[in-house]
Amino acid sequence: MNPLQQVLDWPVPHAAAAVVGPAGVLAAIGETTMEFRLASVTKPLAALAALIAVEEEAVELDRPLGEAELGAALAAELPSVTLRHLLSHASGLAPDRRSRAAAVGTRRIYSNTGFDLVGELVTAATGIDFADYLAEAVFRPLGMNTAALAGSPASQGRGSVTDLQALLAEVLSPTGLLDPGTLTAATSVQFPGLPGVLPGYGGQRPNDWGLGFEIRGGKEPHWTSARNSPATYGHFGRAGTMFWVDPQVQLGLVALTDRNFDDWAIQAWPALSDAVLDAFG
Repeated sequence: MNPLQQVLDWPVPHAAAAVVGPAGVLAAIGETTMEFRLASVTKPLAALAALIAVEEEAVELDRPLGEAELGAALAAELPSVTLRHLLSHASGLAPDRRSRAAAVGTRRIYSNTGFDLVGELVTAATGIDFADYLAEAVFRPLGMNTAALAGSPASQGRGSVTDLQALLAEVLSPTGLLDPGTLTAATSVQFPGLPGVLPGYGGQRPNDWGLGFEIRGGKEPHWTSARNSPATYGHFGRAGTMFWVDPQVQLGLVALTDRNFDDWAIQAWPALSDAVLDAFG
């Protein structure tokens, strides 16, 4: 029996899901070519584009940003903030305002504003609109043919399960989109030990994060399974979208829907993860 069968019983208008291993797709169900709003699943895609810009030496991961990038007021509030801080939600920026909510590197504050700044930094450095840069650097090389960014790099991506399958395949069996060391950094904890709030799940100590990817660590409660390894990384979105990759069992899961995240997802996603781990882990 397909371990994804339960997806068809979810209380959502439309849904699709797939399981990916190093050799490719292991199972799929639903409308896998349908385009969904990705919401915050956009963030790791934007992060990959920013990291490619780092490898192309257009931007620097650890150079402190100043007035030219942030403006005088914000630069004064966030001295020594870097692109690494922005990508790992350790910048101190407020969630949705260009103002300081904490000192740089002291708390994990989930910031959409931080990812908007990431897009602006890459655009300023390359002269290419960030949506176009993301398409050229990530979507086209991976064959994510229906994926697109139509607005904020924090939340306004669109794409299908087929598109996200390509992303999972790349991180499980890299073909060279990123240098191996860069990919390892993106999927490893940055600024270990920082506390913070995981949206929808409350305070976590620590609230581990990589560069654009959330790291499961020891978080409870969590949207993955309690059986997923601490090294599991991924993201979920308010639009009812999620993916994870568990390097311990070399599996990835993506599920996209068009019903906003709520109690239904809090119940459904760990159960689906358990079924996938039972079948393939």
